[in-house]
Formats: sequence, C-alpha cells, structure tokens
Amino acid sequence: MRCHIIIVCLAVGMTVPAAAEDQIMVLAQAMVPPTGMGDADKAMAAEERMRRRFPQPVRVGDLIGLPILDDGALTLGYVRKVVRTPQDKIKLIVAYNGWCGWCDLDTRQVAVPIEVVGILGRALASLDMPRSEFAAAPAWQNAGATVLANGDSIRIALARR
Repeated sequence: MRCHIIIVCLAVGMTVPAAAEDQIMVLAQAMVPPTGMGDADKAMAAEERMRRRFPQPVRVGDLIGLPILDDGALTLGYVRKVVRTPQDKIKLIVAYNGWCGWCDLDTRQVAVPIEVVGILGRALASLDMPRSEFAAAPAWQNAGATVLANGDSIRIALARR
C-alpha cells in the first residue's frame, strides 16, 4: 500500500507543470553577527553589549561552580561566588589558574564583570575578556562587596558558539 502511495505522488508531481522559467526562487538567510570578542572593536560600552545579548534571569546558586571558557573552549576558571560592589555592579569571583584552570597551583580569585560573560549551556563564555586580561587582572580584594545569596536572581547575557 505504501508503495502505491509513493508511485501516485511521483506521478502527480511529474504531471504538474513546471514553474515558469522567468521566476526566481529567493532564499533568505539571517545575517546575525557572532557574539564575542569581535564586538570589542566597536565603540560600545560593555553594558550596552550585554543588553544586545538578550540577558535572561538566572539564580545565583546555578552559576556557582560553572566553568568560564575562552574562545577556544578552554577553561579559564570556575565561579566561586557572585558579589555586588558598592557601585552596584555585579561581579563573578572566579578561581583563575593560567594552567588551563584545572591545577590548584598558583590559583587566585579574579573579579569578572557580569557584562563580559554569557551563559552557554552549563558553562559561561568569556565574550569580552580574553585570557590575557584574566592573567593581568589583580587578585580580588573584598572592598565592601556584598556576596549574593544562592536564591537571588540576576540577569546574564546569552552566548553561542
């Protein structure tokens, strides 16, 4: 029975007149620019770039322990806590290690602004802070920052590879 239906469909498809030769089929493709460090050459504040990346609400507790990946999908470090500075800026405190993030030798905590990262599944992508900036960043000093509770909600940008 299935074979008969296929034969009938093929026969009907062959008897339908072909489209006029002067008609052109137009296909459209979205030209969405990739997110990431390529955006850094545009004169735009980090907050504005974050707004353009469709920030979504996320629980602080869901970010704790997530790896932060660079452009090559190598681990820069792991989120240890999320803080709010006296200037009302949210920063991720990341245990950074220059040895691919897995060795505890020479690990130090670095404050990473929430505007320069995006969520990428069960990881965070460093969109506007290259590995060299992680290496040059000073060790985080708690200068009056408030550690956010795991149940608090913040907004984080979306990322894609």
